[in-house]
Amino acid sequence: MTPMTAGEGTPRTTAPPAGSAKRALVGRLSWGLADQAASSISNFAVGVYVARSLGVTAFGVFSLAWLTYGVALNVARGLATDPLVVRFSGVPEATWRSAAARSSGAALGVGAALGAVCLLIGLGLGGRVGPAFACLGVVLPALLLQDAWRFAFFAAGAGRKAFVNDLVWGVALVPAMVVAARVDSVAAFVLAWGASAAVAAGYGCFQSGIRPRATGTRGWLREQRDLGYRYLVENVSLSGASQLRAYGLGAIVGVGAVGAVRGAELLLGPFLALLMGLSLVTVAEAARVLRRAPHRLNRFCLLLGGGQAAAALLWGGALLLMPDRAGAFVLGDVWPSASQLIVPATLGVAGAGLGTGAAAGLRALAAARRSLRCQLFASACYVGGGLGGAAVAGTVGSAWGVAAATVGSSALWWLQLHSASRERHRNTISEVRTS
Repeated sequence: MTPMTAGEGTPRTTAPPAGSAKRALVGRLSWGLADQAASSISNFAVGVYVARSLGVTAFGVFSLAWLTYGVALNVARGLATDPLVVRFSGVPEATWRSAAARSSGAALGVGAALGAVCLLIGLGLGGRVGPAFACLGVVLPALLLQDAWRFAFFAAGAGRKAFVNDLVWGVALVPAMVVAARVDSVAAFVLAWGASAAVAAGYGCFQSGIRPRATGTRGWLREQRDLGYRYLVENVSLSGASQLRAYGLGAIVGVGAVGAVRGAELLLGPFLALLMGLSLVTVAEAARVLRRAPHRLNRFCLLLGGGQAAAALLWGGALLLMPDRAGAFVLGDVWPSASQLIVPATLGVAGAGLGTGAAAGLRALAAARRSLRCQLFASACYVGGGLGGAAVAGTVGSAWGVAAATVGSSALWWLQLHSASRERHRNTISEVRTS
């Protein structure tokens, strides 16, 4: 039997004083921002180092491996760690430790299964892409376990531990990237990236004092199936849309176009990394807001989404003012093609940031059907806009198509959050009248 979700009539508890509650919230969000900053810097450094070392075509191959990792990451999050954050945020420590052991074990099992698939595909493909996928298959379990610890720490309100874990990964990346640069191949960079994640994943076991229980995977999936399978479809549709767009863009325009898009994403890296890991902080915090002050949930989500959108627009404006010499220093040969995508990429990230605020609210309400509906619509628009734009106007057209799709989909997220909040309010009134 699983604990009730935030949207399932959680019993009321005595609320802490307003001042201390706000300080605690600010503290948790601060560690969340610090953790995302560490993750952003690591991702940005890896991308820049690989882009400068390999050139636009080989960087496109690395980007395909990176996007495939994103699909696997979202599978693990949907099945293993999203339910952990929704249902086990702010619970007693003993309950959290049991759930974290099974959740991390499930993430490790997903990594092993998907890693085996990537390894077989890589061995079958050969050429430039094959070795990169084979190496991704080897390191995928470590990558997913490291991410699982981050979710577990934020569910426990221990964002500092997640931050330290990402710092360990960043430090381990330095010697690993230097060694990979000497080998000078995409496969070597993928192995170095994954090996450094393995160091952080092992350190996560030490930090938590928990050993992942892979034997509890089946029980965890069974207990969380009402949320997990919907979150799986939702998350995979998100990352799968990116994958389809990348493969389609490579087929329509060329692999170099994939590298150009990835280069533009690197320039907006801090916000993209924040969006990818947003549920680490915001879903847990939205669940706490819902428990303590349900009427403040929509305002919390609006501040969250609006703040991200505004920050993305400011960052994009700063990128437009960056001299070509500085851009070439950062991305090397990738800069000329990536710089043409700054405006549409910025608008797309701003739209996604606004929508993610509403998505956090839907997750906190455990409105899995509504969030799934939104994500499937958004993913379809993303693929359609990206590939349709590519067919009409190449790489730049694809970027504008994605921007339009993302901004339009954001409106649906907010409509669904508004409807879910009203539905919960009506149900609460009905329960009070009949009790």
